[in-house]
Amino acid sequence: MSENRLLPVLPLDDDVALPGMIIPLDLSDSETRAAVESAQAGTPSFPGIRSNTKGEVLLVPRLHGEYAEFGAIATVERIGRVPGGKTAVLLRATKRAAVGRIADGPGAARWVHADDATELSGERAVKLAAEYKAVVISILQQRGGWQLIDAVQQVEDPSAIADLSGNAPYLSTEQKLELLTTLDVAARLEKALDWSREHLAELEVTETIRKDVSEGMEKQQKEFLLKRQLEAIRKELGELDGTAEDTDYRARVEAADLPEHVRKAALSEVDKLERTSDQSPEGGWIRTWLDTVLEIPWNSRTTDVHDIAGARAVLDADHAGLDDVKERIIEYLAVRKRRAESEVGGRRNGAVLALVGPPGVGKTSLGASVAKAMGREFVRVALGGIRDEAEIRGHRRTYVGALPGRLVRALKEAGSMNPVILLDEVDKVGADYRGDPTAALLEVLDPEQNHTFRDHYLEVELDLSDVVFLATANALETIPGPLLDRMELVTLDGYTEHEKVTIGRDHLLPRELERAGLAPGEVVVTDAALSRVAGEYTREAGVRDANRTIAKILRKVATKVALDEAELPVTVDAADLDGYLGRPRHLPESSLPATTQRTAIPGVSTGLAVTGAGGDVLYIEASLADPESGATGLTLTGQLGDVMKESAQIALSYLRSHGAELELPVADLKERGIHLHVPAGAVPKDGPSAGITMVTALASLLSGRVVRSDVAMTGEVSLTGRVLPIGGVKQKLLAAHRAGMKTVIIPQRNEPDLDDVPAEVLSQLDVHAVANVREVLELALAPASVPVAA
Repeated sequence: MSENRLLPVLPLDDDVALPGMIIPLDLSDSETRAAVESAQAGTPSFPGIRSNTKGEVLLVPRLHGEYAEFGAIATVERIGRVPGGKTAVLLRATKRAAVGRIADGPGAARWVHADDATELSGERAVKLAAEYKAVVISILQQRGGWQLIDAVQQVEDPSAIADLSGNAPYLSTEQKLELLTTLDVAARLEKALDWSREHLAELEVTETIRKDVSEGMEKQQKEFLLKRQLEAIRKELGELDGTAEDTDYRARVEAADLPEHVRKAALSEVDKLERTSDQSPEGGWIRTWLDTVLEIPWNSRTTDVHDIAGARAVLDADHAGLDDVKERIIEYLAVRKRRAESEVGGRRNGAVLALVGPPGVGKTSLGASVAKAMGREFVRVALGGIRDEAEIRGHRRTYVGALPGRLVRALKEAGSMNPVILLDEVDKVGADYRGDPTAALLEVLDPEQNHTFRDHYLEVELDLSDVVFLATANALETIPGPLLDRMELVTLDGYTEHEKVTIGRDHLLPRELERAGLAPGEVVVTDAALSRVAGEYTREAGVRDANRTIAKILRKVATKVALDEAELPVTVDAADLDGYLGRPRHLPESSLPATTQRTAIPGVSTGLAVTGAGGDVLYIEASLADPESGATGLTLTGQLGDVMKESAQIALSYLRSHGAELELPVADLKERGIHLHVPAGAVPKDGPSAGITMVTALASLLSGRVVRSDVAMTGEVSLTGRVLPIGGVKQKLLAAHRAGMKTVIIPQRNEPDLDDVPAEVLSQLDVHAVANVREVLELALAPASVPVAA
């Protein structure tokens, strides 16, 4: 300790002043003002105390009402007024001092005997001072105190460097007091260094967090700003070219009339979109998905027409015949009307009909007529040739270019949730490694399941229960059984000649007149001409070939008018067709001369078959080899299937075992070969219904009696000679009628199927229902007295 001084006391409540610090104090406080005034007046004379320099005070920390053991001697630098108008004093702490006895002196101030503190220093303090200075500079750099770094670097005294901690705001009052009372400079530097390092570590962590948060905030703010600018640019461009559109998907979803589960899924996707960068490809996928969802008419439905008579009139006006289909649609409308009138609740059940028939009978065009009759929208979905299951259920959104299935697109096109959807050519759907589309149709066409149909692209439930599905097909055999089981089968077997004339006059001719550029009435085609077109120039179940034939007639007429070879109006009668169309391509077998008929020689019989183009006649020829040729056994040609080959074996076996009863020379068959041929050898044929036709051809060959040219037959034969039932009776009788046959033989057990045959056809056919082969031969073979044509 050095010499003793008597200094006025200036208490610092909850604060500590270290040497080197500059402290501003408010003079409005009485203790501060009294101490400053006493310091300026100088130290009074006390016995044994030497006079002190004017302008010095002792800054003593006062914590919890008690004075500290050490304080700092400070000099009064300046007294003046602060901007607020108050008077303040600026003090500079210069050195430490030990606080002695505090006593009252003259004036208002209190005085204290203070001894100058002697500090301890060494070489270690110099090293610690340099280290501490570096830490302080780092802290200043972190806190942005660039203007203080130069001042710190100029300090060289280790004690002064240690006392720089007095300006550190991160140190508590207790920590500063501990530094004030530590006289060993090295120890003081160690304490200050430890505390400063802790604070520097906290600053670095805080800075790292702040930088991360700042970068994230800056990125979000930048993206937000750029998005707003991009929206503004798009809006301006849209207004300039007249194609402005609303891109606020959240507003569009909230404003749309969506089911609750769809709205929830859409808002979830909107949340993802808002979190997705514009550069991310996922944003485009989400926008496409949202556009698709918003375009689907989730709650839009057309009102069904409940005028049953008017609906039937529409169907009759658009299509002639097809009574089965019309009745089924009328039944569906009648039930819908009853449900609407009685306000019966529950889930709606749409109709699922399968229209199966040969080409050209109007299956596809019938869908549009059904929709018009019901007052619904109509959409056609072509399924022919598709092999990808995703065409029905849609693609997963993870694939590039993913789209919803054709059913979802059909609903978008229709603009309602209850349209009539025509699934065209459902029998021509294929399957490969991408899946089986017909399997995906199982849920679509099941009224018990399709109210929760889920498209892979949408991934939300879609209600298809109010949709009327019409599926068209040419052949039942290629439709999978489970799929066919879910549909109500309606068979379209073809048109009669009378119906073809009506269709040609009321539908085909007006349409082709318009296509040929002819006004109604300029060309008149008589009913007789249309009847001859249907009977002699075309032989088909539908009217597609007849339509082409009518178009050809009109082209010929237009050409003659252009060459001034004819003048409008022109009437085309039956006798004029040879000049327009040439000779007829199809003539009834019975109308040919006896020498040119195919059944003019023994061994040829006429059968009936069903093909993809409807019913058709089928000739079976049999020949017997000469014994000298050495041929034996049974030879079959004509691309016959296994079942048809077995029918030929059965027919021959029956004749071998019952030849004597039928008075047929079958004894020498073991030495002579039999050849059975079915013409049109390039066309595959199969089925058991040619059984009795083969028996008749063989019996005619063995007996030498020809088969009547106006007789056609169909039926399966058994080894005992029984005639078993077959299918397609209506189509086969229509084919016999088209071919000009007069008598038709069918199995007795197929007699109930005659109810489906049009009355006008039955009136022109002599139909015999037989139970055994003997009856067939009696009806089909001509009497033995009739001479055989050469």
